[in-house]
Amino acid sequence: MSKKDWWEATFPNGRQTITISDGNGNPVKIAYGEKGTGKPLFLVHGMASWSYNWRYAIEPLSQHFRVICFDAKGHGFSEMPSHPEILGHQSLELEQIVRALCDEPAVVVALSLGALVTLATAQAHPDLFDRLVVINVPIFLKRLPFWGMQLLADLPLDLVKIADQLRVTQLFAPLLWQIVAFGRREVVVDWTRITPEEVYWITYPYVEFPNALTKTAEDLQHAAQEIQRLVKNEPNLIRNVQDNLSAIACPTLILWGDQDQWFPVADGKKLHACMPSSKFKIIPNCGHDAAGSHADAIASEILEFMRDTDFLNSESLYRF
Repeated sequence: MSKKDWWEATFPNGRQTITISDGNGNPVKIAYGEKGTGKPLFLVHGMASWSYNWRYAIEPLSQHFRVICFDAKGHGFSEMPSHPEILGHQSLELEQIVRALCDEPAVVVALSLGALVTLATAQAHPDLFDRLVVINVPIFLKRLPFWGMQLLADLPLDLVKIADQLRVTQLFAPLLWQIVAFGRREVVVDWTRITPEEVYWITYPYVEFPNALTKTAEDLQHAAQEIQRLVKNEPNLIRNVQDNLSAIACPTLILWGDQDQWFPVADGKKLHACMPSSKFKIIPNCGHDAAGSHADAIASEILEFMRDTDFLNSESLYRF
């Protein structure tokens, strides 16, 4: 498998960093890369993921936009601080990242938890967003979708920290690769296309960077707690997003994989019904990881959406 620097191979300026204030008010470094010119378009990854998840979408979209791909705090190559996180820190940090990297309303394309965070941020800061594209959004869920996520959420955080300090994931990297390769069968339809290089880069931060496992476990624990409150009809952040969907006024495209095993198409249709400004499209033969398996379809739908909302002209679409 190749160990060439993915950032250098993907972005003209390689991996760059900005410093923002995180949810606790502490400075934190965020890793990002950008490619192309024109309207800023942010790509937002999901839980237990990083910018590599958008590897196939960056090039086609960069032909029409200034594509900005970043790692959320605690993920990928961004800083992984040791202090505890507050609930909802992702939305607070997304706002700062967008403000720091562009001076105009942006197009934001977001997958899974990143899409839920994006909807929350759009409700709080509508001035930041020109258009939204949200994909396979976990907004009507009743549990964490994957057993591995639930396992990590159930472990005492102190135990996860010890495992991180002992670099257990580095010691047992081949086992981790096998687990991740098997787990990816839940999020892609054609699992025979899963490659060793793909698994290597997906797991890279957990193998190479201390505290990566702890930060993911902490976010999963927060997510599990919020889901429990949602199911019990107690105050929670997910319900806040649900209750304010109609307030999102910017044009929004909702994309959904027709074979998403984690979140059914019915959730996408329900989301669409709650958002008067939205359009809904199904991606055929697509699982949850739409970005990693159907990037061309996503890019095509984005360009059609931008054309229909009078952003791109027909000539630029023809070039695609």
